[in-house]
Parts: sequence; structure tokens; C-alpha cells
Amino acid sequence: MLGLGAAGVAAAPVLQRGLESFLGAAAGKDPTGLTGLLPNGGGFRYYSVAASVPHKGPADYRLTVDGLVDRPATYTLDALRALPQTRLVRDVQCVTGWRVPGTPFEGVRLSRLLDAAGVRPGAGAVRFTCFDGTYTESLTLEQARRDDVLVALSMQDKPVSHSHGGPVRLYVAPMYFYKSAKWLSGITVTSKVRRGFWEERGYDTDAWVGRSNGRDDHPTS
Repeated sequence: MLGLGAAGVAAAPVLQRGLESFLGAAAGKDPTGLTGLLPNGGGFRYYSVAASVPHKGPADYRLTVDGLVDRPATYTLDALRALPQTRLVRDVQCVTGWRVPGTPFEGVRLSRLLDAAGVRPGAGAVRFTCFDGTYTESLTLEQARRDDVLVALSMQDKPVSHSHGGPVRLYVAPMYFYKSAKWLSGITVTSKVRRGFWEERGYDTDAWVGRSNGRDDHPTS
């Protein structure tokens, strides 16, 4: 019995990774969104609003920064990795109610990319687009420049997986997780905020945890 117990403990991480991989793959091809109702061992649930999402890696991933900037830019995955990285460990709070405590994210501060691009006068917001072809999000320029807003390359101390929005996703630590757009491919500086995918469907545009969407969750920062 002790041997079986030890074998079960040893196998648990492998089984968890297998479950996460299976759920992530299923969610990426599930237009119903029902797989998002299934939690994995890490407490996260998989959401996608597209019927399928292409996989991208170092060879074909690109992140564009454009709009009301003086120096539009395109970053490869290697170029983003070469920039100074910031690590944050915060709770992740979904507007649907679940929370994953103490989740590490690491990446490039969004403010660094905005400064490198040279934001023009008259800019007031940043719009995010994703290579799933569907999802969008926005922040005010002031929100985007916060130190706890990252273009994240690492999650839970490993590269952001495809099912979690990799290879690059947005991470907005103090807001509900729908603001942290997955599969990030475009950062466009605009004059004003444009409502994102879920805001068009009734969610709050300013999504501070515990101070929006009619919820009173404990803040994540």
C-alpha cells in the first residue's frame, strides 16, 4: 500500500500535465466554450472565443506596436526575451469567481514598449489584438503604463503555453483576468478606449478586481 501511495504521488505531476495538455488542446478547438467549465490541477480554466487558434513559436511569432507612435516596431519572440524582464507574483481572479493564488508571471513591462515606440501627443489609450483573430482588449494609457502590466512570456515559472495564451500574452495584475488578453499580437496606441470583446457583451471596461462588475473580490494587488 505504501508503494502504491508513493507511486501515485510520483505520477501526479505527470498526470496533471497530461490533463492540462488535453484540456488546453480541447479548448482550442471547442467553439461551445464548455471546456472552460472544467478546472485543471492548477485551478485555471481554459477559455477561447475562437473555434481554433493557430500555434506560433520563435519562427513565426510577431508582436507589432503601432498607432499614435513615432517609431512603430515589430518584435520577434527572441527580441522580447532579450529585453529586461519583470517578475510579479499575484493572485489571478476571474470575473466568473475562481481565483488562483500566488501565480508568477514574468515579461516586459508594457510601459517599456510604449516608451520605445514614442507615444504621440493626443494618445489616450492602448488597444490589444490577438492572433486568434477575434479577441480584443483596451486600457487607458495611464493604466497601460502601470508597473504591474506586463507583456508576459512566462507564467508559473515556465514559458506561457499555447493553451494559456502563449507564446506571449498580456498580464494586467490588478484587473479581472479577461483584461489579460491571450495570444497577443498587436499593441495599438489610440486616442481613446475602445471596448474589448467582453465589454461589448456587458463586462466593465475598467475591470479592477473587487471594484467592478458588481463583485467584491479581494484585490489582487
